[in-house]
Amino acid sequence: MHARGFRIGRLLGYAGVLLSAWTMAASAPLHAQSSDSGFDAYVQSLWPKAQARGVSRATFDRVTSGLRYNARVVALDRDNLGAPPSADTPIPNFAPYKAKHVDASRINGGRRVHDRLLPLLSRIEQRTGVPTSIMIAIFGHETAYGAVTGNFDLPEALATLAYEGRRRSLFEPEFLATLEMVQKGVPREVLKGSWAGAFGYPQFLPSVYLQVAEDGDGDGVARIWSSEADAIESIGAYLRRAGWRAGQPWGVAVQVPAGYNRTAMASRLQPTRCPRVFARYSRWRSMAEWRADGFQPLNGRWPDGQVQATLLEPDGPGKTAYLLTGNYRAILDYNCSNFYALSVGLLADEIDR
Repeated sequence: MHARGFRIGRLLGYAGVLLSAWTMAASAPLHAQSSDSGFDAYVQSLWPKAQARGVSRATFDRVTSGLRYNARVVALDRDNLGAPPSADTPIPNFAPYKAKHVDASRINGGRRVHDRLLPLLSRIEQRTGVPTSIMIAIFGHETAYGAVTGNFDLPEALATLAYEGRRRSLFEPEFLATLEMVQKGVPREVLKGSWAGAFGYPQFLPSVYLQVAEDGDGDGVARIWSSEADAIESIGAYLRRAGWRAGQPWGVAVQVPAGYNRTAMASRLQPTRCPRVFARYSRWRSMAEWRADGFQPLNGRWPDGQVQATLLEPDGPGKTAYLLTGNYRAILDYNCSNFYALSVGLLADEIDR
């Protein structure tokens, strides 16, 4: 079952920029308002929509009381969104990104978290089918294992972005989802996160929390903002719903044989989302077929020959290439970026060593 209805990569949309804007967002002031006479009126106009989602008037008033237009949020949105790259904009090499995101700090931190939580992680892996190291790697990439989660007030940030209007179709439902979360028992005071509305250790948007978050420690509440168990269980649940297949790798680093005909193996599929991501892959072939054509795994071990994979050469011919399975696509559902998904897989491999 694919999580097409609640894909983080799509729901956050441009919010993949959060990964490159964490330092600024984490240190930005919680309130940086400018007066706007229309903001209060807009927020109050949402009461009928909130009521239709089962939100009581008392909850609506409690969450919206004191909200103010936050000019800092709008500035961050405009600064980080920018113009989308054109089809002919060069794609940078992966190697510098890998060096920064699969570094000693993340590797060692991930191993410590993994070892400390191993009994719990093993139970979560049994329930979700997702390897413990993959879940920990996403935890590390999203919030540095819980160290950086953002300090913006989510209802205020989301209401501001919805009111600003350019992406109201995204942010208004997310604001309403925060109201629904409080109605269902999430404490108002824990609604802190990024300027674009992602929160907690896994950096879920409110709508994703409502659909995906699970209770990993058995206390009856999915506290992804304070419970590592709940956060990791929820990451595993997300990937399971995104189509993760137990027992298959995410991919394998390979050496491409001399004379490989890239043109003949080019995919003829026209990507309908994230075109600059999906357009880079070859056709799907079995691992056995890749092996028969002279490809060599850099770790010396081939996955099951029946597993289907596509080829990606992120730094071009002559550099490390990767044969990527359907599980890699599940990681892309979390964040539709080849650099992100590759670094998650590679970090997981290092945590496993």
